[in-house]
Amino acid sequence: MSKRLRLLIVLAFAGTAVWFLVPTFRWYVQYGEEERARANASRDQVRALSRQEAQDDLAELKWLANSDLSTEVPADLEYTIDLARDRLRIERRDLPSDWTVGDVTTAFPSEAETFSDLEGHYRAQITALKDTRDASVQLGLDLQGGMYVVIQPDLEALEEQQGRVLSRAERSSALARSLQVLENRIDQFGVTEPQIRQSADEQIIVEVPGAPDPERMDRFILGKGRLNFHIVSEEAIARFREYQAANPADFLGPDGQPADPSVLQAGELLRGRYEKDVYGVDQLVGYTVIFEQVGLEGTHIQSAQVTPDPFTQQPTVVFRLDQEGGDIFFNLTSENVNNVLAVVLDDKVKAAAVISTPIRNDVVVSGFTEVEARDLALVLETGALPVPLEVVSQQAVGASLGEDAIRQGVRAIAVGMAAVLVFMLFYYQLAGLIANLALVLNLFFLVAVLSAFNFTLTLPSIAGVILTVGMAVDANVIIYERIKEEYRLGKTAGAAIQAGYAKAFWTVMDANITTFIAAVALSYLGSGPIRGFAVTLSVGILSSMFSALVISRLIFDFLTETLGMQRLSISWRRRRPREQAA
Repeated sequence: MSKRLRLLIVLAFAGTAVWFLVPTFRWYVQYGEEERARANASRDQVRALSRQEAQDDLAELKWLANSDLSTEVPADLEYTIDLARDRLRIERRDLPSDWTVGDVTTAFPSEAETFSDLEGHYRAQITALKDTRDASVQLGLDLQGGMYVVIQPDLEALEEQQGRVLSRAERSSALARSLQVLENRIDQFGVTEPQIRQSADEQIIVEVPGAPDPERMDRFILGKGRLNFHIVSEEAIARFREYQAANPADFLGPDGQPADPSVLQAGELLRGRYEKDVYGVDQLVGYTVIFEQVGLEGTHIQSAQVTPDPFTQQPTVVFRLDQEGGDIFFNLTSENVNNVLAVVLDDKVKAAAVISTPIRNDVVVSGFTEVEARDLALVLETGALPVPLEVVSQQAVGASLGEDAIRQGVRAIAVGMAAVLVFMLFYYQLAGLIANLALVLNLFFLVAVLSAFNFTLTLPSIAGVILTVGMAVDANVIIYERIKEEYRLGKTAGAAIQAGYAKAFWTVMDANITTFIAAVALSYLGSGPIRGFAVTLSVGILSSMFSALVISRLIFDFLTETLGMQRLSISWRRRRPREQAA
């Protein structure tokens, strides 16, 4: 491989690593507590915050406009100039040379449009913060904390479903299967290093690292995913709408059904129709009436995939039914051609469509956001929970190690790293400086890979990073000692480097490959902290081999072949035995 190709490869890796590390750098270095709090806000909180700040800015803008239209736009409202400029460009109007409050206010057709654009600005700002958080390296429970959730299995409801009292063994089996389903769901959702255990009083404790996200936690821990298909009763909808028009104030009873039971007949149920707003929050947009009898249960769904609609590009969920489910759905759709089929998720009508032709195996459903569709597909694929679950409490918890322990650990890492760098520089001179540079780049690439896969960093993971540093130094030591042997035989600097790398190559490869195999086995068979340690070790081994065999070799070749260096500074003992003997 030529030096130019190796240089291009190194530059490509470095550029990609910088790209992946930017979110981590911004999240932990540039952003303060206020930005992190905004990023961790729920969708309801984001909506309230965006609207409040947009309202405040609109009030300030109106006050300035009423005072003096020629006033310059203040610094905290300069973003409105960009919004106004976009409006004028879309409408192909002339842009002012110097923006004033009057120019900004007249760019919008109405106060409502102004408020909408201001709200959109803050919504996009918080969404960008969330994207940065999700693309950065996360810290585990021991370093940062996370969410501590207590779940109570409703075993009494399970007994009512089966019509008998469960034995102790059956209760234990149901809890064990619930734990397994939860572990599968959390793994599928990409949450790393979770801790799931059963307490003595039959409660389930779930600890998930990272920023608190109660909404998503509800979706996959409770994860009812109770998706059923029902036929819509058009006649009942007409009766209900007449009743609603006659009683606009109190048409619903405490059970969510019409206050007058005679409005609906036996076997008919009133359900709300919900759509997502721009924040991803369910909004009630109306009501529909479905037949209580389930046309098809979600348990017949064999697999689920998220694909974009070819025309609207909106996310859709494609459900693949099993053989029995396909037969049931084919009969259902055959008997109800030109009727409306409703998709009911956890008692909410999420979508409805007219049945035009009979359908057998594949069901395409829209009406979900991309995240919700992906989450729903994962919940359905991982299986139904054998026991109804109820969240008793959710709370954010701090780092389990404590701030003092974390501070001491970081200090130990820094001291150890500094000691290694100083030793290499002292013992191997210029070659030690090259090894240190390769070592720093090794850590740089390692963190970039962890950031690219949104890895959760815990104390065992950091131990894997430290072991990687030791192995990277070990590879350089092996190579350098071989180079020194060749150099003492009287070879030139370039020839000694070439021979040293060639003879040390398989020694370095054998040592790293065996460790890599062990790390892969640990990551496959282990769980929790063991898997975190194994993953960082695996990535670190690949990164250290690249830095030791490619980057440091490229620097040596540049010094000897491009710059013409004749003497090799690779040890504080500079003697060459053959020269002194002569």
